[in-house]
Amino acid sequence: MDQVHLMQVFVTVSEEGGFAAASRKLDVSPAAVTRAIVALEEQLGTVLLQRTTRNVRLTDAGRQYFDDSRAILASIAEANEAASGVNAEPRGQLSVTASVLFGRMYLMPCIVEYMQRHPQVEVSAHLLDRVVNIVEEGIDVAVRIGHLPDSSLRAFRVGQIRRVLCASPAYLAAHGVPGHPSDLLQHTIVSSSAISPRVEWHFGSGAEQLTVRMKPRLVVTSNDAAMQAALGGLGITRLLSYQVAQEVARGALVLVLENFEEAPWPVQVVHREGKYGAFKVRAFIDCVVERLRAQPELQG
Repeated sequence: MDQVHLMQVFVTVSEEGGFAAASRKLDVSPAAVTRAIVALEEQLGTVLLQRTTRNVRLTDAGRQYFDDSRAILASIAEANEAASGVNAEPRGQLSVTASVLFGRMYLMPCIVEYMQRHPQVEVSAHLLDRVVNIVEEGIDVAVRIGHLPDSSLRAFRVGQIRRVLCASPAYLAAHGVPGHPSDLLQHTIVSSSAISPRVEWHFGSGAEQLTVRMKPRLVVTSNDAAMQAALGGLGITRLLSYQVAQEVARGALVLVLENFEEAPWPVQVVHREGKYGAFKVRAFIDCVVERLRAQPELQG
């Protein structure tokens, strides 16, 4: 059998979790799927899938072959797209991800503009306050805040943001403005676990870095909730500069301890190695990079 076909069948069985589901996805008979997997395992001389009455599981060898096969199939698709010509219209499925608030404020306008330009592309937007593994979860493009530990990802830097402390003018008038991070121990603290799950807040950088162990009075799981608590005058919270930029500009929130802030974090558009060759991915990256670099809140 054709090697590419065998890989396609194997990857589909692995992704769908079973032979019957793969046969429906590929629109072939279950017997044809079984023959393809048997032929592939005989060719490789190893077991790729452990079969049970209810599902299939990848063996260690199968897991490695699955990752390699999916990468090879993606490269073939990219080569086909590249060969179709520079004037080809982007089409197909595109998956993107960002954090919830960043996605709502900045990524969604990019997606809307992109989809209006390219009507043959369908987009899945995963807006989540967690780090998505774009390789394992099949994401094409992600916007990441912070340094990238994974060198297999390619990145376009579009700006930088700061972790800032802020409170309402009413709270500061009633309780005073902290002049040093240690003064926070005398204040009401609102902590967003979406920003930092730890109760230790770090300040400064290098040899001048210091840490304050906080005891928040209120802990929330979303940045929006922390900002609302600060706007309501409950206490001091720590968020990202872009999240509070509008409220600071209109005077509803005031930044404190700016001289003790950590070094800024980069904002980067990342994608899997090689995926920039796909027309739909390249067109989206071009669109989102241009838009994000034009945002003044992301340049400080």
